[in-house]
Amino acid sequence: MKIFTLCLMLAAAGATASPPPSVEATGAVLVEVDSGRVLWGKSENDQLAMASTTKIMTAMMVLEYGGLDETVTVSKRAASAPKVKMHLQTGEEIKLGDLLYALMLQSSNDAAVAIAEHIGGSVEDFCAAMTARAHELGAVNTVFETASGLDTDNHYSTAADLATITRYALENPAFVELIATPAHHAVSNRTSYSITNKNRLLNEYQGAFGVKTGFTNKAGHCFVGAAQRNDMQLVSVVLASGWGNRGKEQKWVDTKRLLNYGFDNFEMEEIVAQGADAGTLEVTRTRTPQIPLYYGEGITIPVCIDGEDISLMAHFPAQMQAPIEAGQQVGEGRLHIDGKHFTSIPIYTAESADRHDLKTSIEKVLREFFRLGTSEEIQIILPEF
Repeated sequence: MKIFTLCLMLAAAGATASPPPSVEATGAVLVEVDSGRVLWGKSENDQLAMASTTKIMTAMMVLEYGGLDETVTVSKRAASAPKVKMHLQTGEEIKLGDLLYALMLQSSNDAAVAIAEHIGGSVEDFCAAMTARAHELGAVNTVFETASGLDTDNHYSTAADLATITRYALENPAFVELIATPAHHAVSNRTSYSITNKNRLLNEYQGAFGVKTGFTNKAGHCFVGAAQRNDMQLVSVVLASGWGNRGKEQKWVDTKRLLNYGFDNFEMEEIVAQGADAGTLEVTRTRTPQIPLYYGEGITIPVCIDGEDISLMAHFPAQMQAPIEAGQQVGEGRLHIDGKHFTSIPIYTAESADRHDLKTSIEKVLREFFRLGTSEEIQIILPEF
């Protein structure tokens, strides 16, 4: 096995990183969206109640499994959901897309129940599907028992899981448009609704475009935020930033401190470009003794302006026998940050290498001699050399 290492010590000239943020939330995390790199965390894997940040997953279930023009008939259970609510009425008919705006912009609990029953058949079945989908995304420490985020004994997530779910949601342009919408007007068969976005971060933080507030007596004040500056997009999660009026304000303070820490202390750096040279592979039993290799994917990550020890190691066999096809994966590049593995990318062959040894040479000579068609074959059994 050959191992080639590209070592980098990246730092911004004259820059000094600020200290870690002071965050009062019980669980919190800051993640760069594209790479998934965790820039800061506090008890980010602890299972906690997450209130209406639940609705991020509820919204994704709508976008993945529902049609926004579908008509939803409101049940008695949905109409009786506790505040915050649209005040839907039993039997009222309204478009699923309108419920989605009420769900995410003003956190309507009756909209959440109506959505769950429409898509899942029942709230219970919908929540089971939510949980399964979250686990597929990698949010394995999350269980949903309500579509709204209201407390139950077994309804929980983690700051890290919510960041994972949100990173996935931000890949969907419809979700991104939804969470940044200032206001929406909806009409049912009985009345009309003016729906206003309650996310203060949109107006108070440069580059903010989402995502979702939350509060219950068990969860305290929670918030999942998203902001972009230049080429870096960050997601912040704060769970249980406090209770009462102080906690209500503290979630915004915690969020801004996290985002400031990320934007002030990290810059996006391309570690390797897609298609970059990854070395050469030695090949035996061929007239092509060496084949150039390349990285099948690029790596761009946020790097601390103070500098970090970053290494990219190309792992592939010291030698391989022909035949080898162009574009064949023969190894991987492994990125380490401060000695810890972060991610891997594939290494492919840039050229092919046909087999050329005594056996294949004799086969070629005989085929030419007898001028065989492509439908015929000669099988020659020779010892391996």
